[in-house]
Amino acid sequence: METIQEKANYCLNCKVKPCQKGCPLGNDIPAFIESIKKENYEQAYKILSKTTVLESICGRICPHMSQCEGSCVRGIKGLPTDIGSLEAFIGDMAIENNYSLKEEPKTISNKRVAVIGGGPAGLTCGAFLAKKGAKVTIYEKYNELGGLLVHGIPEFRLDRNIIRNTVQKIINLGIEVKTNCELGKNISLQEILNSYDAVFLGIGANISGKMGIEGEHLKGVYGGNELLEHNSHPNYLGKNVAINGGGNVAMDCARTIKRLGAKEVYVIYRRAEEQMPAEKKEIEDAKKEGIKFLFQNNIVKILGNNCVEGLECVKTQLVKKEGETRAVPIDIEGSNYEIKMDYLVMAIGSIPEKAVIENLGLQTTSKGYIVVDENYMTSIKGVFAGGDLIGGKATVAWAARAGRNAAEAIEKYLN
Repeated sequence: METIQEKANYCLNCKVKPCQKGCPLGNDIPAFIESIKKENYEQAYKILSKTTVLESICGRICPHMSQCEGSCVRGIKGLPTDIGSLEAFIGDMAIENNYSLKEEPKTISNKRVAVIGGGPAGLTCGAFLAKKGAKVTIYEKYNELGGLLVHGIPEFRLDRNIIRNTVQKIINLGIEVKTNCELGKNISLQEILNSYDAVFLGIGANISGKMGIEGEHLKGVYGGNELLEHNSHPNYLGKNVAINGGGNVAMDCARTIKRLGAKEVYVIYRRAEEQMPAEKKEIEDAKKEGIKFLFQNNIVKILGNNCVEGLECVKTQLVKKEGETRAVPIDIEGSNYEIKMDYLVMAIGSIPEKAVIENLGLQTTSKGYIVVDENYMTSIKGVFAGGDLIGGKATVAWAARAGRNAAEAIEKYLN
C-alpha cells in the first residue's frame, strides 16, 4: 500500500492546475500537496482552509473521477493522483492536532447571521461567516448537525465520528447551534428576520421525485431519499427489490438494502452504464456486493393490486438529439417484459418540500426550487439560499461551494 508521501510525490505540481479547475470548491490542490511533500501538514491545511472546511469528508465521498482526479494530467496515460486520500489525510491531521482554521480579517464582527440547516451548504456558509467575525447561529431540525452527511449517506460510506469531528471544528469558531428547531414548525422565517441581520437557507431538497406512472401509489413503492434520511425500512428478508435511478442515492439505497437482507437487489437505469451520474467507485462496489444492474431499461408500469408484485419494463435505445449534451434514451416499441419485484425504490432526483417552501413567501421555480440572484439572495432582501434548495448540482462539494459563495455575498451585503 502506498504511503501518503508516495501518493504526494506522484503529483506533478502542474502550473496550469487542471485539478483545481475540476474541483467545485477550487481547492489549490498542487499547493497543498506540495506542502505534504515537505511534510508541512499544517501549512497544507491552511491552504485548503482558504476554500473548504470539509476536508475529511470531501476527501472521502466526493466523486473525484468526475471532478479533480478526472482532470489530473497523470490520468491521461495512467492513474491520476489520489487527491481524495491526500485531502482526507490533511483533514484528519487537522482534527487530531487541532490545527486552527485560517484567520480572516474581522469585517463583520458586529453582525448577526442565522443559518437554517446544518448540512454541507449551511456548515460551510456559517464557517466562512464566523471566520469573518459574524455572530452565527445554525438552526437544525434534527438533534445533530450534518444534514445529508448524517441523514443521507450510509455509515458504511462515511463514519459518523468523522462527521462529528469535522462539525465540532466548525462549531469551535464560536458558532451557536440550536438543534431540534425546524423552520415552519418551531420558528418562522419572519421571527428569524426580526432577530438577525441576514439569513441563509440551506435546508436541502430531500423529497424523492416521481415518474408519474401507473402503480406509483401502491404499497411497497418508496422514495430513496426518505429511506436514507429516516432510516425506516420494511423487512427485506427474502425479498426482491428494484432501485430506479443511476446516481449515488440509488447506489446508497441498493447497498443499504442488500445489507438489510434482501434476496436480490436490481438497479434499473434507462441509460448506459457510462452515463450513470453515480461515482464509478460506488458502482463497482455495488457490483462486488452482488447488486445486479439492468442498463438501458425503463420502468413503464408498476404491477399489483394493493402491494407491488412486479414491474413492466421496456428496453431503450440511445439517440443523439440536437441540443442535448448526451444521448437520450428512447423506449423500444414492443420490447415490453415483466419482472417480479416485492419493493420499488425511486431514486431519480429530489425536490424541496413543497409545504415548507410555500410558507416562506419566496419566489420559486416551476419545480419548487427557491429563486436566487447572482448573489444568492432570494426575493426577500437579506434572505439568501444555496445548495440543493436552489436546484444546484447535487454533490457535497457543490453544496459547500454554494455555501461559501453565499457567505461572501452576505459579507458584502452586511458591509
